[in-house]
Amino acid sequence: MPALASHRKTRSRTVKSSPAVGFTTAALASVTLLSTQSANAAPAEPKPSVEEVQKKVDDLYRQAGTATQKYNKAKEATEEKRREVDELLDDAAKRTDKLNESRRELGTYAAAQYRTGAVTPTAALLFADSPQAYFDQTQLMDRMTDRQRSVIDDYETQRAAAAEQRAEATKSLESLTRSQQALRTSKQDVQAKLAEARTLLSKLTAEEKARLAAIEREKEEEARRRAEAKAKEEAEARAEAERRRQEQEQNQGGDTGTDTGSDTGSGSTGGATYAAKAEKVLSFARSQIGKPYVWGASGPSSYDCSGLTQAAWKAAGVDLPRTTWDQVKVGVRVETKDLLPGDLVFFYDDISHVGIYIGDGKMIHAPKPGTNVREESIYYMPIYGSVRPA
Repeated sequence: MPALASHRKTRSRTVKSSPAVGFTTAALASVTLLSTQSANAAPAEPKPSVEEVQKKVDDLYRQAGTATQKYNKAKEATEEKRREVDELLDDAAKRTDKLNESRRELGTYAAAQYRTGAVTPTAALLFADSPQAYFDQTQLMDRMTDRQRSVIDDYETQRAAAAEQRAEATKSLESLTRSQQALRTSKQDVQAKLAEARTLLSKLTAEEKARLAAIEREKEEEARRRAEAKAKEEAEARAEAERRRQEQEQNQGGDTGTDTGSDTGSGSTGGATYAAKAEKVLSFARSQIGKPYVWGASGPSSYDCSGLTQAAWKAAGVDLPRTTWDQVKVGVRVETKDLLPGDLVFFYDDISHVGIYIGDGKMIHAPKPGTNVREESIYYMPIYGSVRPA
């Protein structure tokens, strides 16, 4: 029946989008977004070379050495201030005892005045055992009044001195607090530098660590060659000095009264005295070889660089300051070519390291964290200058 079919309502069709088409559109949008972000993102930093890491680590160790000297200086200042504060507090306690003693004496006189002040002179005369007893008591009270004035003056003096002592102690305590803060800051600085160095080294591969070790060996070899050259120069100088000495003896007919040896020690102590002290210094330093470097340490089980030099010279009866910055000011300056065993050799422009010269271009020193006290060429690091302490 075709006629009836023409009146049937046409059913509308809904066209559904394919899930695959939607996913593809989202993926394209994501790719576009990621591509845009990648284009705008900064390029990743290239990994530093082994040589760059080695230079950075060396610099961090040097900075840690500088921070260690700051720590040593702050520690020294803190200990000095603590001793000063303790002395002031002891003095303040003694002053307080004297003040209390004066206060007790004043109280005694005040009580005596109270007991006698309520009685008139006439009544006192009447109640006295005799006129002579009255006059004796009156003279005694007059003398007590003079003594009382002296006690009052002493009390006022002690009270003013105690107040001044307390003010001085307070000021020193504030200075001690500042020194302690500087000590904490320096300690944190050292720890931060060392931690950064360890982090850099931990990121190296086994191959890179091998390359770094090879670079260190090359550096040590170059320093060794320079030390050998200096040792040769020193040997030649000693031989020439001995030749001149023998020649002078022959010219003087065997008179050996004049010492013209190769010892060039300077200062009022004379060469022989300095050599004797230096022998004790080197004996002590050699006995410390193998002990670990620990920043801030001055023995006996571990050392930092200036702690070792201070302890070694103390063994020879010479007191050196604690830091490299103060040790470099002690004694007389000497050129590298004129170095003698026992002299102190300082390194870097900031004078952050020091070693004890032992001759032949070598020294004994406490190098850096992770190493032990050892002998090494003085040319391993850039030399700042040298001093002869005594």
